[in-house]
Amino acid sequence: MDFDWNNPPFNLDKSLSLHGIEESFEDPFAVRLMPDSSRFSAQARFFNLGLTADGHGVFTVYRTNGKQTRVIFSRPFEPEDQFFYQRKMNHALAQ
Repeated sequence: MDFDWNNPPFNLDKSLSLHGIEESFEDPFAVRLMPDSSRFSAQARFFNLGLTADGHGVFTVYRTNGKQTRVIFSRPFEPEDQFFYQRKMNHALAQ
């Protein structure tokens, strides 16, 4: 996956790095969602919830053209994100 990091449209949280955000997309249990809100209908935006190689959770809003990914916003997991991610991972492992 190729990332466009030219002028990121957000301030990077001190606990995150660009490399860590990229790692969260490589997580085999990453959860990718397309929001069903009309708020996002002008430009297709997606959500990614994944873990970095060192186990930190990262929530990311991004858009992609199929070749390049543009991160719009990223932050560490909040408790609700961790719960949702863990539930999806447990479901995937149970199958």
